[in-house]
Amino acid sequence: MVDVRDAASAGETAGGAPARWWDSAAIRVAAHATWVVLLCVAVVARIGRFGFNPSDQGFMLSLSWRLINGEIPHVDVISARPLGSAVLHVLDFAVPAPLFVSSAFVAALEITVATIALAVLITGESPLRWGPLRTGLVAAAALVNMHTFPLMAWHTVDGIFLAAVGWWLLDSGLRGDSAWRRRLGLFLVGFAVMCKQSFAFAAPVALAMLLWHPAVRRRPRRWGATVVDVVALGAFPLVYFAVVTVAGGLGESISQLTGGAQAWGERLWQVWSTDFTAPGFDPRPVALLFACCAIGAALARGPRWTVAVRVAGAVAATVLVVYVIADGALVRAGDWAIALFWMLLAAAAVDGVIRRAVPWRGLMVALLGWMCSLSWGYSSPTLLGGSLAFGAMWLVWRSVPVPVLAAPVRLGTATALGLAGTVLAGLLVAAEHDRAPYFDQPQGMLTRDLGDVLPSMRGIRTSENTHRYVAQMSDCISRHPAGGIAVFPDNPFVYPATRHQNPFPIDWPLPMELVGDARERMLNTVKELNARGDYLVLFQTVSFPALGSGATVPASVPVDAPIAGYGDLEETIRSGLTDQRISCGSFVGVWSPPSR
Repeated sequence: MVDVRDAASAGETAGGAPARWWDSAAIRVAAHATWVVLLCVAVVARIGRFGFNPSDQGFMLSLSWRLINGEIPHVDVISARPLGSAVLHVLDFAVPAPLFVSSAFVAALEITVATIALAVLITGESPLRWGPLRTGLVAAAALVNMHTFPLMAWHTVDGIFLAAVGWWLLDSGLRGDSAWRRRLGLFLVGFAVMCKQSFAFAAPVALAMLLWHPAVRRRPRRWGATVVDVVALGAFPLVYFAVVTVAGGLGESISQLTGGAQAWGERLWQVWSTDFTAPGFDPRPVALLFACCAIGAALARGPRWTVAVRVAGAVAATVLVVYVIADGALVRAGDWAIALFWMLLAAAAVDGVIRRAVPWRGLMVALLGWMCSLSWGYSSPTLLGGSLAFGAMWLVWRSVPVPVLAAPVRLGTATALGLAGTVLAGLLVAAEHDRAPYFDQPQGMLTRDLGDVLPSMRGIRTSENTHRYVAQMSDCISRHPAGGIAVFPDNPFVYPATRHQNPFPIDWPLPMELVGDARERMLNTVKELNARGDYLVLFQTVSFPALGSGATVPASVPVDAPIAGYGDLEETIRSGLTDQRISCGSFVGVWSPPSR
């Protein structure tokens, strides 16, 4: 028996014959790089540039813009999270393309590379040994990981990318005894920790790999090298806090980073006690049925007829995975990814029992899924849904024998299945995104290019009302020049898009982002602005959920129109500012002209 997964993956010729030209490592690296770039370009062109939300899309870029202008994390800017993502996305400004399109491309690239990294981690095989089947399934998994999430700079995406690639390099470095791969991997894991606190758990996993990886147990321990490895893991956090400390912000950073509401992924566990009597997707029976199929695929041993039972079990498990993804409609933060999470755990448990070994590779992918669900607003591992599905199917199929096929048939079958997986996943993602872009209208209504308003947003398509909203904001900024500009509460995109600086220490003052002494510092900034002048502070009167649902953006509002805010902070800021009251389209504000 030959597993069709590997039959088209390695490329070795039978009987140890010389390798063919396409087996060259350089050719395979170039081939993988090509499909990754083409996939990301296609996704951005077909999906990622359609739809715009002024709140989330631009939040990370606004923080990067602050760092570019010399601001110090937790000193000049208040953040409930470490600003590792802001450091990373400084690179977005260097991409030779309009800023928001380039940011979408970088996000797609991060998700795709992270998917590859997790596939390597769970299979233990280099991408250079992949054939068309596994490559196609990984591409499909990357598309499912993107689901209907808006392609934008985001700390959770960064944490997944850095942790996954870091673990991949660490595993590869330990197996190949490569110091530079091992230490680069450890550095990236430390970097992931500084994108969001939920990825702090990636560091102890890396330490456990460093100490107890199977490859390490076969070699004598070199404690001097281990000390250097640990330094590599802590390098980015140490430099980050050193800069903050020198700037006098250590106490503030501790207060801000520990002041937010905690999230522990309770939704993953509470699903088993949830009442699903209302219409909707119940992940529990599907996960349990998958576990039964996985057990059948792994345990049926003995007479020849049991091979059919094992194959049937694996096929049924695969059908269930595909059903969960399709039926879940790739809904953002949906229960479909929770079902896949438990499917992967079930497959890992069965695989561990059969092999009498801890299924640590599968458990690491599940652990990363748990980490990415530690979120205030995205408490499901949907950003890893494709990787969870790939891992579950791999663990089920890896021990199932399949018939020997002739080489041409084997290659043709693998290619057809790989292409089918990628195409079907792409069609599903496109259809669901077209139906419900993130806080914007269906794709057929996204007829306006925001490049008409701001060059940095060229290529981003949105609805007529969102275009009008952004145009009103841009026009108001143009007609009321000032040294410092703020647009509250839900418009952090405006700062990197217009290259203006926000004099306040927070770009998006959601209640949950007001950690430490944030409110006090926001109001102190009001006093400073009154003292020095030269500012424009605008307030929106149309909320971003209303904007996304198609609410009319009025052509004008009174200067005292109510603010679409979250509490009294926005109104307190407006009433505290003492200069000219203005109204610009649907925005109200206070303007202090530059001194002549």
